[in-house]
Amino acid sequence: MINFAQVGNDLYTGKRSIEFIKRQKTWYAVSAVLIALALVGIFVKHLNFGIEFSGGSEFRVQGVTNSQDYEQKAQDAIGNAGIQGNVVSTVIGQNTVRVQSEAASERTDEASAALAKEFGVPTSSVSASLIGPSWGQSVSQQAIQGLIVFLILVTIVMALYFRTWKMAVAGLVALLHDLVITVGIYALFGFEITPSSMIGFLTILGYSLYDTVVVFDKVRENTAEAFRTKRMTYSAAANLAVNQTLVRSINTTVVALLPIAAVLVVGFTLLGPGTLLDLSLALFIGIGVGAYSSIFIATPLLVDLRRNEPAIRQLDKYAARHGSRTEAVDAVDVADATGEPVSVGSDSTGAAAPTGLPEGAPRPVHKYAQAAGPRNQPKRAPKSRR
Repeated sequence: MINFAQVGNDLYTGKRSIEFIKRQKTWYAVSAVLIALALVGIFVKHLNFGIEFSGGSEFRVQGVTNSQDYEQKAQDAIGNAGIQGNVVSTVIGQNTVRVQSEAASERTDEASAALAKEFGVPTSSVSASLIGPSWGQSVSQQAIQGLIVFLILVTIVMALYFRTWKMAVAGLVALLHDLVITVGIYALFGFEITPSSMIGFLTILGYSLYDTVVVFDKVRENTAEAFRTKRMTYSAAANLAVNQTLVRSINTTVVALLPIAAVLVVGFTLLGPGTLLDLSLALFIGIGVGAYSSIFIATPLLVDLRRNEPAIRQLDKYAARHGSRTEAVDAVDVADATGEPVSVGSDSTGAAAPTGLPEGAPRPVHKYAQAAGPRNQPKRAPKSRR
């Protein structure tokens, strides 16, 4: 049985490692395929905007006891009322049917009566509302403006916090990656985009950014240590940071997705289409994609952006030449009189012994090591002489 706690501890300490940085071409290829499919969905199948964006009439038939063939009944009723165009009908909850059609401001009463007759309910059980497209357009414009302001502020804050604009660029690419794929999934599967979906799209950007910043903060910590000690290349330090935050990213993603999945199940089975279902669907897709980008896209892209910097190249050359020797010397904590290193693991603290020294090579001695055996103390003079 797999001990997940031990695996997580091994990833954090570096005993086990997943090569996220060296396989960046694989992750880029996967993302390229997903983005290509998303663009096909957006520009070929097109987005399915709700009635809030296109405008039209919405009827809700309550108290329906037999919802079989509700789509055909709604189509016949709207056609008998003299309303042309596409008709979209869905079941909401247990006994309510929602019917959306072209704007029928002059034939609302006829459509309500026809729907009541088809579904066998009183006319008072049918509610009608006319929705204009201006409200949805206003919401979309404000969402776009909010997105632009959000991206500008994120760029400034990340550049100041991490003291490099390349981290801000990598984070923005991850954000756009998540947004394009999420919207593309909506287009490919024909999910309806409502104002609630727009709110969900903006929300997932914040979650994706939060996860990416946590990984980048660990990358900054590890790479600063690498520059100080010169024992590890920049890419190795960044890869260790991703491994150290991997378990945390998975745990937070699972914890966030479980309640959203519960809301989705309740929405699909009991509540039907509505604000809660639209918002939870966008969050479920976006959080999953955001967790992927923060692990597989953001950090490898950051390493590629900084790979050719003079300081990075100098660090990589020095670490490749001297890294193994300095790491072995640093791993020794105490030594005995013969010069044989004694790991902290053999003492009371539990650290591991150094490995990787060639056979026959002199064993390094820690600067604080003491020779074993009795100390040569000066003899004290007899009391008579004192």
